[in-house]
Amino acid sequence: MGMAKKSFNIYQGSRIAARHRKLQKQVARTADKRAPAEEAARPMQAGARHYPEPPFPRQHLPKPGHESWLRPAPMYDAPFYEGSGKLKDKMAIITGADSGIGRAVAVLFAREGADIATFHLDEHDDATLTKQAVENEGRRYLLMAGDVTKPAFCARAVKRALAAFGKLDILVNNAAFQLHVSRFEDLTEAHFDRTMKTNLYGYFHMSQETVPHMKRGGAIVNTGSVTGIMGNKNLLDYSTTKGGIHAFTRSLSAHLISRGIRVNAVAPGPVCTPLNPADKQGNDVSKFGAKTPMKRPAQPEEMAPAYVFLASPQCSSYITGEILPIIGGHGGG
Repeated sequence: MGMAKKSFNIYQGSRIAARHRKLQKQVARTADKRAPAEEAARPMQAGARHYPEPPFPRQHLPKPGHESWLRPAPMYDAPFYEGSGKLKDKMAIITGADSGIGRAVAVLFAREGADIATFHLDEHDDATLTKQAVENEGRRYLLMAGDVTKPAFCARAVKRALAAFGKLDILVNNAAFQLHVSRFEDLTEAHFDRTMKTNLYGYFHMSQETVPHMKRGGAIVNTGSVTGIMGNKNLLDYSTTKGGIHAFTRSLSAHLISRGIRVNAVAPGPVCTPLNPADKQGNDVSKFGAKTPMKRPAQPEEMAPAYVFLASPQCSSYITGEILPIIGGHGGG
């Protein structure tokens, strides 16, 4: 029989409790040396250049929202990003690429060596700027206007892109409709239907039209949203579609594994695009992104590299069915 262990006694407990109190006092002393509250609350800047911070000008745009009217103008050209041929000689279709995230993705895809076809609704001035930006990168560009909720348009657009470029390697589903409603009773069926048709049917139609023309190594990148993960009390319909996009992404990825086609999604938090000023009123727009841990919204050029990563076979050949949240930090208690 070994020696019996000494039992824990009241004196040992007192010593441990004393150590607890010593640590407590140490933390209390260091708490007085923390940075001033106003300094700790400044928005985070960790990029290659400085990005705009709230408060922004109060502005409200008519739907669908023209980026050329937005102030400050969203930053999309990523001047410090250097391409390295990650998408050399690929052909990509990007929906909703007249502005915002779609435009930034088009520019970086072109910088990485891809030819680009984009679809937009009626924001022709914005789309023309995207065309110029892509052509400035030395790549070919095809510009089309139409409604991705219509399967006939999607079929014609894909056919035209194939005729222009001879192949199809990447699809970025990005076109979206968003409109806040503060009372559930005020969310009409027409409103609900428009959100569903644009955000879900549009992704379905475009994927169904492009998949038959993709070879092994092809990639689909869908734009989801943090609202599809966390929900949003005033965006019930939009959040529902974005959660659906995440599920669609995971399901389609499993379906296409045998064909060698990867399917992933980026789930952005607040991003400076025309989508929100064409939805919220001026007072809300001025505070946009202030509640994220970084205390500012992202700029489109901060999102676009994630799409390059998920589209590139060199970067993400073992990644499919993933949802990549880019939401400005997770917060904390």
